[in-house]
Amino acid sequence: MRLRGTACAAAGLLLALATGCTGGAEDGAPAPSPAPARTTGESPRSTPAPSPADPVSLPALMQREHTGSGLRLGDVLDRNSAYTRYAVTYKANGLTISGIMNIPEGEGPFPALVLAHGYIDPDVYFSGQGMPREQDRLARAGHVVLHTDYRNHARSDEDPDNDVNLRLGYTEDVIGAALALRNSGRPEIDGDRIGLFGRSMGGGVVYDTLVVAPGLFDAAVAYAPVSARPQENIDHFQRPDGDPLVAEIEEKHGTPDRDPAFWRGVSPLTYADRVSEPLLIQHGTADDTCPLTWSREAAAAFREAGKDVELRTVPGEGHTFGPRWAAEMDVTEAFFARHLR
Repeated sequence: MRLRGTACAAAGLLLALATGCTGGAEDGAPAPSPAPARTTGESPRSTPAPSPADPVSLPALMQREHTGSGLRLGDVLDRNSAYTRYAVTYKANGLTISGIMNIPEGEGPFPALVLAHGYIDPDVYFSGQGMPREQDRLARAGHVVLHTDYRNHARSDEDPDNDVNLRLGYTEDVIGAALALRNSGRPEIDGDRIGLFGRSMGGGVVYDTLVVAPGLFDAAVAYAPVSARPQENIDHFQRPDGDPLVAEIEEKHGTPDRDPAFWRGVSPLTYADRVSEPLLIQHGTADDTCPLTWSREAAAAFREAGKDVELRTVPGEGHTFGPRWAAEMDVTEAFFARHLR
């Protein structure tokens, strides 16, 4: 059973990547464990978050009542024989978030996918940027595709504290997107079949969404995701470039050495037992932006918690996927087809 209504008592995220990521064979791990039973009712039933929680943490977002509503279709941006592309806005926890939506031609309702893009400097980002190949392909396969711009991007509202607070707001925007789809009342959208697909930084959003709001989505895919440990993303992407935001983050939240409890509270691995959706992780062996070891560690943690996770390592592929992209999208589509019935 899916979470319903404009409010979900589960929520949030940590998106700890700061500057860098944009966005087949089996990995030799044991077979995925059976998917846990779905939650029922208005809120997820999972490991409760500690109280009181640090206001900048995954537990705080778990405790928050999240809202998503007001999906509005704006201008037609493109129309072809397979789908129509619209500019859209929706409300997520009181903020207006922009994005694009592809709606397939034909008779719905169609299963829906929320797309969470990788890091692109908000100063140059334009609406819908980041996953154009996936937007097109998944719409042609018969999915309503909602690509969220995130707060502080394109026409979305501003959140001045988002960066220093490890971009937790991005997961709020993704949760709001799912709720807005479910509550839209549009006949093209099947609100009982919603998946989540994120790449790079958006893969980090996927992890956090799954632990904050278990049961909200039916299935999730992470392509070339960032580390599930925010401090590793900071050390890998921001610190080497001398990003002044690092000092602000550490002044406000402490370092992992000085305040390990805070950093545990912003890692989805700490709350791996909360995940209820099947998860597919796809990562290239030649990715020199987000190391494959990050996905191996995340998959191992979810498996240890008894979750249904599959890690596919893609020989020779880099961060953005090239020659094997189409074949891996076949795998992605088949995965969603199994779980969005």
